[in-house]
Amino acid sequence: MARRWLVTGCSSGLGRALAAAAAEAGDTVAATARKPADLAELHRCHGGRILPLALDVRDAEQCRSAVADAVDRLGGLDVLVNNAGNGVFGTVEEVGDEELRDQLETLVAGPWRLARLALPVMRAQGGGHILNVSSLAGRMSFPGLAAYVTGKHALEGMTQALAAEAAPFGVRVTALEPAGYATRYGTSLTDAADRSPLYRDATDPMREQLRGMAQLPTVGRPEEFARDVLRIVAADGPLPVRIPVGPGSLDHVAAAVRAAAEELAAVRALVDESASAAG
Repeated sequence: MARRWLVTGCSSGLGRALAAAAAEAGDTVAATARKPADLAELHRCHGGRILPLALDVRDAEQCRSAVADAVDRLGGLDVLVNNAGNGVFGTVEEVGDEELRDQLETLVAGPWRLARLALPVMRAQGGGHILNVSSLAGRMSFPGLAAYVTGKHALEGMTQALAAEAAPFGVRVTALEPAGYATRYGTSLTDAADRSPLYRDATDPMREQLRGMAQLPTVGRPEEFARDVLRIVAADGPLPVRIPVGPGSLDHVAAAVRAAAEELAAVRALVDESASAAG
């Protein structure tokens, strides 16, 4: 059965590959980007299966209009993929209030409002699937990506709450946690305006790693991400709420789980020591 998708952030990278793969699979996709001209080639290649829409997820009215247009033109909405993203590079001390607000508007508030708009449609249909594209940064942290990590942790918290809230209505909710992919993310990061030389030793290696990530032979291709998402959406039965995807993603998550267990053991030892001292 053909599905009807709304995918944000389709001008390049993971969103573009996913929109193309869904269209090639016979589905119809409302593909969005801040600049509709960036969707011209995608639309030309896939014709009537791609509905290009202008959408800046930071704009509440554009979100409302995009969902309404997608539902009207496609006849419903089966899959919402919150993929649009951006990144500001800087430490907690370096990132200013406006930069932080912009980051969280894109990574958290935008997906939140789109989910809020899609839920009544999916509930009325008796089901649907909302996928929030998080990151391994939703499980761990990296120096210089304080605002991005904060946004992805918040997105995963929202996803976990939404999954429990939407399940009684037949709506599945998933946080996808991509590892490294060959996209423009590493080169499109914006440096915080108030970068300080004090943090260069701690953050410059991460900055350079991100700039060169797309050229590494070990990173995944956007087309591989798209195939994984199509498989997840087509799967029967319950799904884990958080799903790592991409080369090495399971190893990174396993390392994060081990670190959390070690932290818990250290806390337990501290609590036991405090209790013994009090006794």
